[in-house]
Amino acid sequence: MARESIVVVCPGRGTYNAPELGTLARQQGGRAELAMFDAMRAAGGAETLTALDGAKKFEPKLYLRGDVAAPLIYAASYLDFLSIDTERFDVVAVTGNSMGWYTALACAGAVSGEHGFAIADAMGRNSQRHAPGGQAVLVLADEHWRVDPGLARAVETACAQAGVLPSIRLGGMLVVAGPEAALDALDAALKELGPAMPRAPLRLAGHGPFHTPLMQQSADAARASLAPEWFGAPQVPLIDGRGKIWRRFETDTHELWDYTFGHQITAAYDFTAAMTAATREFAPDRIVLLGPGETLGGAIGQVLVSASWLDIGGKAGFSERQEADPFLLAMGRAAQRSMVTR
Repeated sequence: MARESIVVVCPGRGTYNAPELGTLARQQGGRAELAMFDAMRAAGGAETLTALDGAKKFEPKLYLRGDVAAPLIYAASYLDFLSIDTERFDVVAVTGNSMGWYTALACAGAVSGEHGFAIADAMGRNSQRHAPGGQAVLVLADEHWRVDPGLARAVETACAQAGVLPSIRLGGMLVVAGPEAALDALDAALKELGPAMPRAPLRLAGHGPFHTPLMQQSADAARASLAPEWFGAPQVPLIDGRGKIWRRFETDTHELWDYTFGHQITAAYDFTAAMTAATREFAPDRIVLLGPGETLGGAIGQVLVSASWLDIGGKAGFSERQEADPFLLAMGRAAQRSMVTR
């Protein structure tokens, strides 16, 4: 039987929450790679992933910190990738969202799993080095997952006037970043749009002004400590946060290192462009979203709606397709996970 082609998607920050506490123990306990990650953390004087994952209670102030969230998410995602049934599925491309780019590097074979963890762990700490500021999520999609172009233009104008920058383009959502005063000014400006805005902006606790020039300190720290020699050509196509595809025999490895610790940190991350490239260039039989959690699934669905992929024209059509024969398989959802793993 021919293998089904899949694009693998690696999630970013905000995906290891209270429901995910214990997920490493439940799904990955006993794996040699997890023991290696624990040893790397212990050698650096940090609490092990096994201990963090095994806590009795999820403490937001701890688990939402970059130096805790990033390694937990990387481990859960990367070990999920290693659990994919490769006799049934053929991975034709890999992409990720924001911090998920570091996981995508390892899944695509551009760095080793060990170096990928070292990068994610270091960037979790580096992400706390930045100029003052934070992030907010703006929901632009309506209840059918469609975005009014007029609303999108009005929001972009309000952002520019308030001095807020785009941070992540995420399907029918836009994550923005900037100084707190600028985010406050944006809140006030968006209120003037009235009912045209589906929801009020949501500030993201524990997040800095990611993917903007305000993260230059983080980029400088990464370049100083994370070696270009760790990077090689990806073994499967790797799609970055601009929609650029890095292919095995075309990749300049120093350029890939430079993008990872330059543009990827200090400029907007366009997950919408990445997913659009994934579907149009590779036309996969399915998309597999790695754990932890499944919160990125809605954004993926919204990208599919915007492109009318598989004739999916709205949220209802996406839900119907998922119930009949899921195109998106989220490994954070038990029933779909069982369809993907060995």
